Amino acid sequence: MKFAFDTALKNVKRKPFRSCIMAVLTLLLSLAVFAGAFTVMSLRRGLSDYRARLGADIIVVPSSAKGHGTVNDILLQGITGNYYMSGKEIEKIRSVEGIGEITTQFFLTSAKASCCSTRVQIIGFDPETDFSILPWIGESYQTTISDGDIIAGSNINVPSDRTITFYGQNYRVAAQLAETGTGLDSAVYTNTNTIRQMAESASNLLETDPFRDVNIRTAASAVLIRVAGGYSIEDVADDINIHITKVQATPAKSMVSEISEGLNGVSRIIGLLVGAVWVLALIVLIAVYALVSNERRKEFAILRIMGASRKMLFRIMSAEAALIGAIGAILGLAIGLLLTTLLSGRLQSVLNLPFSTPGWQSVLGLALGAFAVSVIAGIVTALLSAWRITKSETGLLLREDG
Repeated sequence: MKFAFDTALKNVKRKPFRSCIMAVLTLLLSLAVFAGAFTVMSLRRGLSDYRARLGADIIVVPSSAKGHGTVNDILLQGITGNYYMSGKEIEKIRSVEGIGEITTQFFLTSAKASCCSTRVQIIGFDPETDFSILPWIGESYQTTISDGDIIAGSNINVPSDRTITFYGQNYRVAAQLAETGTGLDSAVYTNTNTIRQMAESASNLLETDPFRDVNIRTAASAVLIRVAGGYSIEDVADDINIHITKVQATPAKSMVSEISEGLNGVSRIIGLLVGAVWVLALIVLIAVYALVSNERRKEFAILRIMGASRKMLFRIMSAEAALIGAIGAILGLAIGLLLTTLLSGRLQSVLNLPFSTPGWQSVLGLALGAFAVSVIAGIVTALLSAWRITKSETGLLLREDG
């Protein structure tokens, strides 16, 4: 086996251009497999996280939110905006039959000006009734959120002094949340008292008061509902839409289903692209190995005369293919890791789908799988070419070459 490896290493060094061509083809194979699998896994993980983060059966927003996109747009892309339901409308929603649990959220967009450190969506929630945000926050922060404290999404750049300014007031960053792959990662979270204080500060500082016609103490931007047992989610949502004006109720299941359909479509496209790259790369790889094998007919014949068995020739070709394939696959994986790391945020924005990168264990598994598949493909291709040449008689090989 050592002889086969040493011979293969010498052959690779002796023909650097040929070796580079084969390594590049293997690079494409590993890059396509890894990047494709990474993207699909991130999308599926993002959908799972998105489903878990919603926590509600029905999301109700004011009709004025339509100008900021769909509910999915607001949650997935973090589209900012100030839109509110009055306390009277919220009380009507509470009175709808079939509601088990209900909680409200208050949205506030920070201004991009000297009054604020950054422009983000600030989401206020009621810790007494919340069932959507608190379980998620609990993964990173187990203490009660005090007045004046905020929780930052994973994409928020937190200063070293852990203080962020909104509308002239400083707020302490108590914790930073885990990634969800949605617009929720670019938002800031706080309790009801703190966000209403922010809203009052904004009302006093901004030239155009967004709360001129809003009672800050009773209004809300979204109502999240869990339907009681024995009631249909769709029926309760329809009841709200029919009997309460100026609001839009959307079943969370339909939101997840819509995203799932988009994810399946994207997955199919990625699969087709990966398949196309694989077929093209394999065809070229087979052609290259066939040409190389033809050029090496005399070399094989001489080795056979010197006593090398067909098995030994196969070992030499396998070692060459494994060595070249390993180099190409490692380079392909390195490029794939770099591209997926740099472009993850851009992919989420372009696809408008939840995108949550898998943990290092999953990435390592993907990398090992892509490495193995790419190297094995190269070895099998090399062995097929070697078998085609070595099945001829040794003397015939020499005569053909001469």
